Amino acid sequence: MSRKVLIPLLYLYALAFSVLKTLRLPNQWAVAHWMLDYRFGFIKRGLAGETFGLFFTKNESSIGILSAVILGLLYLCIVLIAVKETYRQNCSMYSVAFCLIFFLSQYMVFSAHLIGYLDHVVFLMAVLILYLIGKKQVFLPSLLASVSILVHEISFFIMFPISVLALLIPFLSGEKLSFLHLRNSGAIKRIVLFSVLPVLTLISVYAFQESNERNLYPLIHQYLIHTGFITPKYADSVASAYTKSFSYYFADESKHFFQRIFVSRCSVWYGLPILFMMLMLFKIMKKDYISIFIFILAVSVVPLLLHAIAWDTFRIWAFPFMVLFLGFYITGSQLRTQPADKRRLTIAETVFFTVAFLLITLIPNFLFDGQSERFSLPVRLIIDLPMLAAVFYLNKQVPAVYSRDVHESIKK
Repeated sequence: MSRKVLIPLLYLYALAFSVLKTLRLPNQWAVAHWMLDYRFGFIKRGLAGETFGLFFTKNESSIGILSAVILGLLYLCIVLIAVKETYRQNCSMYSVAFCLIFFLSQYMVFSAHLIGYLDHVVFLMAVLILYLIGKKQVFLPSLLASVSILVHEISFFIMFPISVLALLIPFLSGEKLSFLHLRNSGAIKRIVLFSVLPVLTLISVYAFQESNERNLYPLIHQYLIHTGFITPKYADSVASAYTKSFSYYFADESKHFFQRIFVSRCSVWYGLPILFMMLMLFKIMKKDYISIFIFILAVSVVPLLLHAIAWDTFRIWAFPFMVLFLGFYITGSQLRTQPADKRRLTIAETVFFTVAFLLITLIPNFLFDGQSERFSLPVRLIIDLPMLAAVFYLNKQVPAVYSRDVHESIKK
């Protein structure tokens, strides 16, 4: 079978496996977020529900349909980006291994489990923002970034850093990042122009949240209960999340920051697959753009700072997978690097891939609401076999030694 046929099928198979593990209807936490708007005045995360309510009646059915559409659009964007960039890299094993681990990652598993969460809107907008930045636009991406922060404030940790990096890329001086060149080329000016609106928006949300702690709690709590489909337990947790200050959460959660990053089971369970994706991205970019690669590594771990203000450790650890994928996207669309050499994965790389693969496919994720993943261990092993067979088949197809001269002659 042609590599250009097998690879998209492999990605879709992996995506289906990840989604079917945990797919469900939006839970009450997600539904409650879409029910909230600006009826009681300005609140953080109120823009999504306000906009939705302008066009549709807000109930469980309409929210379920909207959530499915948003998640479907996000999956469509991800698949199209993965296939396009893999083709652009001449179907190199580095790109295949990178994308396959991503499609099987905890991020993809949680994306189905957390259907309806505003995170999906944030990442969908991030893809659009990066696309517009790639088209040399600044003001519209800045405006969309500000809107994204009003949808959910985590945008500043997830979308903003990778967007700033995307703005930097066109101003590379030769193959290395030169700050003198950035200053003289107008790059700093573009970054400032892009950053003003999102930063002011975040400051405004922060200031409001700090000065209005719990003032709206009774109104939000009663409103959610009166919808008839939000229980008092979820009404309380959502109302608290919308009204407690950031400083309250920082004081409560920051003491667990070190443990959640360095000595939790996520440090290994999520950390090894993340490290493998970083290695594959380095192989794709080669040493030509080491400065940009380092920047991508930095922005990919920025979401982990959320451990200082939030308790949902597993969800936060899933964000670096998506940020790395967005880094993969902008390096392909902006840097226009030469396709990675067609080389087999080395024995060490194959072992690393297998370890990462087994970690994310065989170990069940910790899910919310007392739920557990579908598929028993024997079934998972059976599902894994076609993917492993496809990867080793694709790897075996590549000549053991594939020089750049041979690659260039084939292109001609």
